[in-house]
Amino acid sequence: MSASPGERAGGRVLILVENLPVPFDRRVWLESKALTSAGWLVSVICPKGGPWTADYEEIEGVHIHRYDPPPSAKGALSYVWEFLYCWLQTLRLTIGIAGGRGFDVIHACNPPDTFFAIAVCFKLWGKKFLFDQHDLCPELYVARFGKEGFWYAALRVLERFTYLTADVVIATNQSYRETAIRRGGVDPARVVVVRSGPESSRFAGLPPDPALKRGRPYLAAYLGVMAPQDGVDHLIRAAADLIARRGKRDVSFTLIGAGDSFADLVALTKEMGLDDVIHFTGRISDAEVEAILSTADVCVSPDPKNPLNDVSTMNKILEYMAVGRPVVAFDLRETRYSAGDGALYATPNETADLAAKIDALLADPALRASMGDYNQERFRQGFAWEYSQVELIKAYELLRPRA
Repeated sequence: MSASPGERAGGRVLILVENLPVPFDRRVWLESKALTSAGWLVSVICPKGGPWTADYEEIEGVHIHRYDPPPSAKGALSYVWEFLYCWLQTLRLTIGIAGGRGFDVIHACNPPDTFFAIAVCFKLWGKKFLFDQHDLCPELYVARFGKEGFWYAALRVLERFTYLTADVVIATNQSYRETAIRRGGVDPARVVVVRSGPESSRFAGLPPDPALKRGRPYLAAYLGVMAPQDGVDHLIRAAADLIARRGKRDVSFTLIGAGDSFADLVALTKEMGLDDVIHFTGRISDAEVEAILSTADVCVSPDPKNPLNDVSTMNKILEYMAVGRPVVAFDLRETRYSAGDGALYATPNETADLAAKIDALLADPALRASMGDYNQERFRQGFAWEYSQVELIKAYELLRPRA
């Protein structure tokens, strides 16, 4: 006989996420499954998207409630409307769950930093609030719009209120932890690093498929979001530079993912005459992603240096490492922490040096092989989700009443 919610070893948790539907949001999905395995009754509120259009469904014991997403935001005011719309939808569903299945903990994932305003009401009724900081929202604004000003200041205020409301903060890396302590004034004992990364079994690596190189000897791959702050335009320009440098079109580029900049990046590719060299896949299945990455000779992380990217962990780096691929990236603080000696680091934001580093790896098969082996071992020994899952459960133990 299954345990009732009140008899569960962990308790009841409600996870709030706005950016992506669940289970497509890999971090939230892994957290949900980890908590379920640890005895928690898990409910999730998120937007609909892709094939996940049901208002409610239960998947692997996780209760998922979804709402219709707002139209894509185009400017600062439309972002305000988007956040308000999602906040109201989340509040509506939170009230419904509170009156039914119930919860003991609200686990809020950012962006945005607005869910504290829901949590603070329920804290009056003895509920706990855990802040899962996926991004530094003020820095994200600067990276996206290139300025500070009023909206930056407003985001700093929202972030501050979120820190003040949280009983526990989980950060994706040490840099984010330091920010919570320094800027948020959070007790260091209540800030736990829970890194993002795939399970060791998800991207184990496959035999290369030469057909994925599209008739050329080499393949360079990119995996990730395609928004202004992600630097995919740097990679497209580096591809043009690399072809000019090598004097031949012997490298195919496959760019996996989607985002606000997707149409602009496709247009840039056409403008630069690289249609036959660069292939955009859009969002594809994990099996297709793993096949492409396993075939790639080089995987690239072109995220430019800015206040956000320098201190953020790029999930793509960990996925490249999981399949044992050598990496080329701009030299960023947390990227270097993740990849260590498994990457060649280009001078930040210098497209020509990014191309040169890709060229250097293509010219050295022994180096590619040794870096790939190093990356896979480094991932398995410390960066796979199994290690982060342990830290997540430790963070939840901090929410229990002290004896």
